[in-house]
Amino acid sequence: MNAVVIAVLVMLVLSLVRVNVVFALITGALIGGLVGGMDMSETISVFSEGLSGGANIALSYALLGGFAVAISYTGIPNLLVDWVLKVVGKKGDSRKAALSKALIVFAILLMAVFSQNLIPIHIAFIPILIPPLLKVMTELELDRRLIASVITFGLTAPYILLPVGFGLQFHEIIAQNMASSGMEIALGDIPKAMLIPVSGMFIGLLIAVFVSYRKPRKYSEAKEVISKEKMVYNKKAMVFAFISIIVALYVQLQLESMIFGALAGIAVLYLSGSVKWKEADGLLNEGMKMMAFIGFVMIAASGFAEVMTSTGHVETLVEATADAIGGNKAMAALIMLVVGLLVTMGIGSSFATIPIIAAIFVPLCMELGFSPMATIVIVGTAGALGDAGSPASDSTLGPTAGLNADGQHNHIWDTCVPTFLHYNIPLIIFGWIAAVMF
Repeated sequence: MNAVVIAVLVMLVLSLVRVNVVFALITGALIGGLVGGMDMSETISVFSEGLSGGANIALSYALLGGFAVAISYTGIPNLLVDWVLKVVGKKGDSRKAALSKALIVFAILLMAVFSQNLIPIHIAFIPILIPPLLKVMTELELDRRLIASVITFGLTAPYILLPVGFGLQFHEIIAQNMASSGMEIALGDIPKAMLIPVSGMFIGLLIAVFVSYRKPRKYSEAKEVISKEKMVYNKKAMVFAFISIIVALYVQLQLESMIFGALAGIAVLYLSGSVKWKEADGLLNEGMKMMAFIGFVMIAASGFAEVMTSTGHVETLVEATADAIGGNKAMAALIMLVVGLLVTMGIGSSFATIPIIAAIFVPLCMELGFSPMATIVIVGTAGALGDAGSPASDSTLGPTAGLNADGQHNHIWDTCVPTFLHYNIPLIIFGWIAAVMF
């Protein structure tokens, strides 16, 4: 039995039956460690050592949550809400409601895409943009599973396809690891190779938008993060709120740190008087509570990944796959993609999966006679698979953190399952087709 397969299956099954994701990750790690040959004390020790890996993202989200609530305090998000509600007009005006839905979906998709390539802030925009829009989504009866699918597409498809921002990092990791495994490729070939797999994701997005989640879905009236009585509606607060967002973005890009970006934004709001000092502590606490779930999941996921790596069964799984494939190229491509899905679902990072699988898959592809383009497809798609749909991935945790600000969006059934179905399945199908074609 392979420890990675067992651990991932335990984690997924527990999550699907609505066991808390943090508990599912811890249980999966313990079982995986024991199956992988470690004793209980060693497994717990390795898991504990791995927890620190998630501390950075956890603290980032805590501060971003505080920043988001502080921004809400200035009243800017509510002006946006009021404007959209005026556009919607009466509830009976279906044409205006449909137009408003389309504008919201398109704007969120655009922001998610920009966050990967044009303005590489990744998931930092979610706690600032999404919670204030929940009231509008509730008014429009907009299915939040649709929004989760839109955000996750924007967080994953651009870096897989476009060699800009985080996409450039992903493509460089593919090229460097393929070269170190014996196959030199041109960086410019990666977008061409990944176009067909990403086309499958785009089809999945269209199905989510126009088929799966197009019907209205009722939610309870969304709770305000900050009561209207406490909000500061004045031009000075609005101006400094915009300045704080720009400063936070600038600092994050310059220092490559969401923590210090959020801290800089909060500092601008406090020093300008847009947020009252006597209420500052309460606001930060509210924001941190809003983002607490994602922080704990990311910390537990880091421990889980550390245990999986320490067992040595990730490499064993990849090597066993290579031994079992034989000479059937079509079957080989499919199995390699599925293995990539399992590894990424467990580790939660496509960037970390590429070095693991490339070392085995590249020589295997060369031995089986796959072209360089087909090998890029297999390695790139196998690495990207599982980023959407994994309970431990920030591409799913981010959307959940924003959409569940009022407690009405389930991480597994409303984010992970929809994104898995609409993106991982098309990625496997179109990635397999591309690998056979090239």
